[in-house]
Amino acid sequence: MTTEIFNWILTLLAGVLLGGFFFGGLWYTIQKGLTAKYPAVWFLGSMLVRTGVVLTGFYFTSGGKWERMVAALIGFIIARFVVMRLKEKLIKSTL
Repeated sequence: MTTEIFNWILTLLAGVLLGGFFFGGLWYTIQKGLTAKYPAVWFLGSMLVRTGVVLTGFYFTSGGKWERMVAALIGFIIARFVVMRLKEKLIKSTL
């Protein structure tokens, strides 16, 4: 029982890390892509890399169990809110 809870917590944390990578990468891509000479390359390349990394991470962290996939997805969604909050604070501090 304790090992199972520990695995769920690790899976949740892995989802948070994957979400941080995905949404942080999206934020970085938007900043760089708006000033890039070839923005389509930035946006398309970033989308492919971010999606590939996240899907691979979900596959390995879930271990074929849907419960762990849900835990990773919850962590991913948590990371979205964290990145959005950090972005808002950063924008307010620069104004």
